[in-house]
Amino acid sequence: MLQDFQPASGVLASLDLLRLQRDDVVLHARLNRPHKRNSVSDALLAQLHTLFVHLPGDVRVVVLSGEGEHFCAGLDLSEVTERDVVQGIHHSRAWHAAFEAIQFGPVPVLAVLHGAVVGGGLELAASVHLRIAERSAFYGLPEGQRGIFVGGGGSVRISRLIGVARMTDMMLTGRVFDAADGQAIGASNYLVDDGAGLAKALELAHRIAGNAPLSNYAITQALPRIADLAPGEGLFVEALMSSIVQGDDAAKQRVRDFLEKRAAKVEKTR
Repeated sequence: MLQDFQPASGVLASLDLLRLQRDDVVLHARLNRPHKRNSVSDALLAQLHTLFVHLPGDVRVVVLSGEGEHFCAGLDLSEVTERDVVQGIHHSRAWHAAFEAIQFGPVPVLAVLHGAVVGGGLELAASVHLRIAERSAFYGLPEGQRGIFVGGGGSVRISRLIGVARMTDMMLTGRVFDAADGQAIGASNYLVDDGAGLAKALELAHRIAGNAPLSNYAITQALPRIADLAPGEGLFVEALMSSIVQGDDAAKQRVRDFLEKRAAKVEKTR
């Protein structure tokens, strides 16, 4: 059961733009700027980065969602107009650093998507490992209409998630995909009814938390990096990771449990 979690001291105590809750080893972090459709200000970006750099050591999975009617409507444009080119580069690199801390942090991260998943909000969603969309979710990249370009890693992550051609269409024309279309093109992993996203995310999070920690770490760290390698190099890295993970005591025990019929077999799901 989710319970409010706000440390009385330390760096996490200052995260007023995030609502933090714990459900045992799962941490739920909710973007808390509903009056701005959870658009990402410099302060919110810094707090997200701080959270994922300083996660409590006993957290095994993080669930990320948005307060109010929307997940995240993207960059807070009110902070953009006064930046010069150098400041813009540093700002983009700050987004890269924060989202890198999510994608390549110590634990798997799931996002619950509802309402607007737009611009930088889609870039944020693309940085997590699994996405659970509610039917109210819609996806847009209005950068072309705003006279800007993606700056939070979207050209790398979103293009790989849904394809360069679809991303080009969204940015040039302002095309918006609804939740069903988003599921079909790969923007989400799961599609659920409105209001059911958090429960589904927590169910999946606890299932993932039950995996061997080193296996989870290898999956989230190695897979995206192997995808960037040439096939020969990728296969070599795969062999290294496979040998490291299977040599872990937790992995050996799980294999013994399966061989001795103490672990469930893979079954077809409905």
